[in-house]
Amino acid sequence: MDLNIRGRRALVTGADSGIGFATVQLLLAEGATVVMTDHDPDKLTHAVDKLSELDNRPYAFAADVTDPAAIERLAQQVGDEVGDLDILINVAGIHGEGGLFHEISQEGWDHTLDVDLMGPVRVTRAFLPGLRRGGWGRLVFVSSEDAVQPYDDELPYCAAKAGLLSLAKGLSRTYASEGLLVNTVSPAFIATPMTDEMMNERAESLGVTCDEAIASFLREERPFMELGRRGQPEEVAHVIAFLCSDAASFVNGSNYRVDSGSVATI
Repeated sequence: MDLNIRGRRALVTGADSGIGFATVQLLLAEGATVVMTDHDPDKLTHAVDKLSELDNRPYAFAADVTDPAAIERLAQQVGDEVGDLDILINVAGIHGEGGLFHEISQEGWDHTLDVDLMGPVRVTRAFLPGLRRGGWGRLVFVSSEDAVQPYDDELPYCAAKAGLLSLAKGLSRTYASEGLLVNTVSPAFIATPMTDEMMNERAESLGVTCDEAIASFLREERPFMELGRRGQPEEVAHVIAFLCSDAASFVNGSNYRVDSGSVATI
């Protein structure tokens, strides 16, 4: 499918694996100029190496979304080498500290909110001037099913992701008249390094294999995921890419669930 984004300039945070990496691959295939960023330079280099056979090669700059100075440097690097962005996709995030409310430390709350909510705020603030200059733009935040269906042992993550929905809706009202459309995508239980870590911990605590841990998690914790499996990063990336395209020219302030039915409400 031609998304008509050939030559558009895009930045993807959290790009070295999972949903971010799958999104990079798809945007590159569609002919976009793509900048990858993540906090670990070695992992970012490895991710770029996996794309070495593509004719359309990405740019890559390491930056920590919790470090305001690093984000400012990133914005300067991208501006100098690529120019103003047309597309910004905020994927970077962590699961953060889990447990019931009274079990979670102040540090756990602070770090999760710093990465998952304030990280996208910092990145968006840094790149918003360029996005507004172009007269055509797409800003996508990756939220989660947890934003509208919170779980009692993941509350910092849930609160941060709910904050992204509110942030995106507010931004969509401010900048649509300038041609900048803002939307969110909310996945559920995608096969990423983050959920791999969660399932490995579950397997260890239950004394079962990872596959058995996934099956029991789906059965006991995510009963409305009607397809009965983890989603694939590519399945989320296709929705993100659609929202970055001309095909989504009348979509603004929306939240697209990619969750196999996990959210039980309409």
